[in-house]
Amino acid sequence: MASSSSVSWMAAEKVSWYSTLILMLLLVLNCCEPEEQLPNDTTLARRSRLMNGQPCDEIYVVREGETLQTISEKCNDPFILEENPHILDFDDVYPGLVIKITSFGGN
Repeated sequence: MASSSSVSWMAAEKVSWYSTLILMLLLVLNCCEPEEQLPNDTTLARRSRLMNGQPCDEIYVVREGETLQTISEKCNDPFILEENPHILDFDDVYPGLVIKITSFGGN
């Protein structure tokens, strides 16, 4: 009788190990599968802005190599200096500068 209980114990242990391996395999396969990414608020705002014909966000951060002239043309805002009193001169622009943009019309 002792041998039948040890056989069933060994069978139960094998089933337990196989179940553990299958569970681990499923977890690994699930974590490596690319997930469908939902758009975040920034993406939704940009899509909305582009659909409304606005070329730039209302708050704009100047990038390397940009001038007020290029930003004005890109964003259709000829009044950047008037809307941003912290900019004293057209040459007073540097990367990271935050400016307010009011687009006038489409591209």
